[in-house]
Amino acid sequence: MVKANSGKNNVMMDRDDVAMLLIDHQSGLFNLVKDMPVSQLRNNVIALAKVATLLKIPVITTASVPEGPNGPVIPEIQQFAPHAKYVPRQGQINAWDVPAFVKAVEETKRKTLVMTGTLTSVCLAFPAISAVAAGYKVYAVVDASGNWSQMATDLTIARIAQAGVVPIDTFAVMGELQQTWNRPDALDYANLFGEHIIPNYRLLMESYKMAQDAAKKK
Repeated sequence: MVKANSGKNNVMMDRDDVAMLLIDHQSGLFNLVKDMPVSQLRNNVIALAKVATLLKIPVITTASVPEGPNGPVIPEIQQFAPHAKYVPRQGQINAWDVPAFVKAVEETKRKTLVMTGTLTSVCLAFPAISAVAAGYKVYAVVDASGNWSQMATDLTIARIAQAGVVPIDTFAVMGELQQTWNRPDALDYANLFGEHIIPNYRLLMESYKMAQDAAKKK
């Protein structure tokens, strides 16, 4: 049995205290992303949705004017995190300005937020800073939040860090939530890493399995 972080070590995430906020991952906005390949961004968002489902972490999504040019939320979020709760907005740019969105976060009873948003400098930064001001511990997953330029992303990381938000990448989030390889679903994590984050990790797994199979035949 794998035990969650007891909370005594508050430097690392306690996965039983985490809620995941996936903000404005919309098909139209993805066309504006220039700081990373869109395929990589989409892949990382999918990985987060899958790990949230694996660990039964609450997921909240929202979209900015989805009926307009920003487009609908990418379908993979609902596909791989079917428990995700969608909160509509009435034009507000900062999702934290929406009382229903804040209420959805409060109803999770969790105080650690793993947050993403497209575009990074607005859709991630604004609610991340606002949530910190409201007393939450916020991790901003930068490589699951595309932006219109690399310079804008660099400036945003500096801004949110000064405000108390913790910049992080998808791989680190998954590893911190996993906590240990000594768990019954360890292979699920290994497959997620190989499929979405580090493709060469799958090669490592395959070569190890082949070597083990060969050794058993001797």
